[in-house]
Amino acid sequence: MQYRYIGRTGVKVSSICLGTMTFGGEASEAEAAAIFGRSLEAGVNFIDTADVYNAGRTEEIVGRLMKGRRDELVLVSKAFGRSFPEPNSGGASRRHLVRAVEASLERLGTDRLDFYLLHQFDANVPLEETLGALDDLVRRGLVLYVGASNFAAWQYMKAIGISERRGLERFALIQPMYNLIKRQAEVEILPMAQAEGLGVMTFSPLGAGLLSGRYSSGEAAGGRLVENDRYRRRYGLEGYAATAERFVAYAKEVGVNPVTLAVAWCAAHPGVTAPIIGARTAEQVAPALAAASYVMTAEERAAITALSPEVPLAHDRREEA
Repeated sequence: MQYRYIGRTGVKVSSICLGTMTFGGEASEAEAAAIFGRSLEAGVNFIDTADVYNAGRTEEIVGRLMKGRRDELVLVSKAFGRSFPEPNSGGASRRHLVRAVEASLERLGTDRLDFYLLHQFDANVPLEETLGALDDLVRRGLVLYVGASNFAAWQYMKAIGISERRGLERFALIQPMYNLIKRQAEVEILPMAQAEGLGVMTFSPLGAGLLSGRYSSGEAAGGRLVENDRYRRRYGLEGYAATAERFVAYAKEVGVNPVTLAVAWCAAHPGVTAPIIGARTAEQVAPALAAASYVMTAEERAAITALSPEVPLAHDRREEA
């Protein structure tokens, strides 16, 4: 396992992050324990969760699993979604964030979060209020570093500008979607992160399983693309399946598990600190963990990248590309 700094924080994390969204839902607690144990044995010290995963059960399970090992781990949680049964239970208001972090800490059985991310951008709350609340959480010692997920590049930069202007805690870590099918992050988000010295943990490296090969083989009787309408819409556009078919064929040609190759491709981007992997079983997590030791050359990454459509430029002056 390789270890990388998260941006300019001085905090070192494994080049693979374990995502826990399945814990307490698609993965039973016993299976979650097996996934967690196998990941830590492989050298993973970077754990991602969120308050809304399985109505809080995920954080409770993670808390039990990391008991006695808390100081070995770099723990990330997120807030935005509805986590209490009343009208003010979501969003990025000061009121909600204070309640949400205190509830997460209780479920996780810890006194602090290493990183606390806004799960989404909240257009109903001024960023000044949200960033002030995050700054207060850092000053209280409940949170060590802050960041955000699912923002556009301009939203990240607006937040950074406000923080620097007002002397508030600055984003240190961001979490965008990124895989061979969904490469929008390459246009502005990843270059922005590199320029600003941000850590980047990317999610969905397998494109909800589309890049795993299980759907192209016709064997999948279940899985998110079959069971979940949100993922069907996200990955149902024309051309996505064709990109996946080309990728799976390439993986077969070079004799590498497509899961390993897809995760390694994400990790090989110079702007990525660690892709987030997830699984329903310990057996599923093994090829994703193998990506940590897979050496991908620049030539191989370019060959894989060429299997998907070229991403647009951040401007229209194509002659300058």
